[in-house]
Amino acid sequence: MSTDLIDTLVPLAPQEALHTTRHQRDKVVAATQGSHEALFDPALPGLSLGERLHVALSMAQTVGHEGLTAHYAQALRQHGPVQDSGRLAAARAFAHTLTVNPVAGDRGALLSLPAAGFSTPEAIALAQLIAYVSYQVRVLAGLQAMKALGATEAQPPAADEAPFVHPANLPAPGEPLNIKGFTSATLGWKAWLPVLDLAQATPEQLAVLDSSHPKARSSDYYLLLSQQPRILQERSTVFNAIMYAPGGLSRAERELASAVVSRVNGCVYCASVHAQRFEQLTKRNDVIAQVFEDPDTAGTTPRERAIVRASIALTRAPADFGPAAIQSLRDQGLSDLEVLDMLHAVAIFAWANRLMLNLGEPV
Repeated sequence: MSTDLIDTLVPLAPQEALHTTRHQRDKVVAATQGSHEALFDPALPGLSLGERLHVALSMAQTVGHEGLTAHYAQALRQHGPVQDSGRLAAARAFAHTLTVNPVAGDRGALLSLPAAGFSTPEAIALAQLIAYVSYQVRVLAGLQAMKALGATEAQPPAADEAPFVHPANLPAPGEPLNIKGFTSATLGWKAWLPVLDLAQATPEQLAVLDSSHPKARSSDYYLLLSQQPRILQERSTVFNAIMYAPGGLSRAERELASAVVSRVNGCVYCASVHAQRFEQLTKRNDVIAQVFEDPDTAGTTPRERAIVRASIALTRAPADFGPAAIQSLRDQGLSDLEVLDMLHAVAIFAWANRLMLNLGEPV
């Protein structure tokens, strides 16, 4: 088993139980490292490595993660001086907005980048970088909280024997919920920057589109992101490895965590998609209605409430996420692999929400 940047920064040694648990999701480990290498490749055209390191460092400082701050500070020292231009200032301002309040990264915020001289592929690389570091800091924070708690056994929770009764005040599962601006109806999405013209696409871009999603060739989202094909390929691999890996946390509970993160971040599009998927898997929508109404009080069982609250805590303040949140999950019977799956789901939606919120809008 190899050691990657996340293992180094937690830190995790191969003989540790948590290292073994993490590497049960080796596809996530490999694609996370692959994403890092793609985003910080000195040969990435356009956006300079110095600009990328400055943005990553500023984000780590804003979040308050000491280990990640030290890592990017050291990488920037090794790189050497970077001209503090108006372009760099625009990139850092955009990153700050997306770090502290992603829903504020609206069309005006995005279009400040072309105004500062960024091409569309450069703006996409920057948006992916910001979203990736948002993911990276949450993976680190979650693993460090697990390590601080130590390898104790999860406690089997009391059985919840009450049969499910659909609340009379809610639409039947499959019928759209519409609560406080959030919906489980099917939405489209429109990009704010020019998308790839398929007639001009390279073989690499077409291959990445076809491996990312069955409908990627007609999706503004994929046609936009495919202008940085290597980054998109790694990101799609991370996403699929997190959301669809067999075993561990149930698919429905991963979808619940994803919907919670999307509700907290204000991402109407992602919340709609993952609310639908939860309903399809469970044939119920009661907890989704609660998440849309008030995520802080959502959850129909103690296990759901523990997943919801831990998801909110890691989303809002990763630097403050600690062992107590992990213990609350173990107290409801989650194994360490299930906890890891939940942490990964939260982290990947820190990434996904920032792309959906900041590169276009639901329609």
